[in-house]
Amino acid sequence: MSGIRVASAALAIVLGWAGVAAAQTAPPVSNVQNQAAVDWTFSAAVYIYQVHDDDNYAQPTFTADRDRLHLEGRFNYEDLDTGSAWIGYNLAGGKAVEWELTPMLGGVFGNTSGIAHGYKGSLNCRRLGFSSEGEFLFVVGDVSEIFFYNWSELAFAPAEWWRFGLATQRTHAYASDREVQRGLFAGFTYRALDSAVYVFNPDDSHPTVVVAVTVGF
Repeated sequence: MSGIRVASAALAIVLGWAGVAAAQTAPPVSNVQNQAAVDWTFSAAVYIYQVHDDDNYAQPTFTADRDRLHLEGRFNYEDLDTGSAWIGYNLAGGKAVEWELTPMLGGVFGNTSGIAHGYKGSLNCRRLGFSSEGEFLFVVGDVSEIFFYNWSELAFAPAEWWRFGLATQRTHAYASDREVQRGLFAGFTYRALDSAVYVFNPDDSHPTVVVAVTVGF
């Protein structure tokens, strides 16, 4: 700001009041900074897992998006005490059927370390929606050890503020007798806040329950 003020003063001396008037028509730097901040969108989510005969844990995720750029950080997603950082490219289109796709590249570190290729995507047509995210994790030190993580949802929304449907997940974060876990869920939205409850393997005597809360800002 000091350099801009010095330059403006010099112009005023040389060019007179006409230069001062021209300087006053320029947009303030603070307004430009505020506009740049508006271009970013953020979200913070936490998924709380209640797992029978295993450790209950929380899985937080933070995302930041600006135009095509997607940044994401996760913890306890690939494994417990494990974090991952991602960069992706946002794509979207469609009218009658709206679609979004974000291919991503990530690094995984902690209890499990490796390099991951992933995606996030969705299809929406009126009240019906499908979303999915997945990743192939290549473990450091053992390139033959590759695991595919996946979380998918098929939802029906009777109203804008609530939805229900089917969900599947494939994970190594905790032990399960089933390679792909299947379940039911119901979700609710109020302004920037979204919450959902998932019950995986509901036919088991002790199903896995996941409570999710997401806020956008």
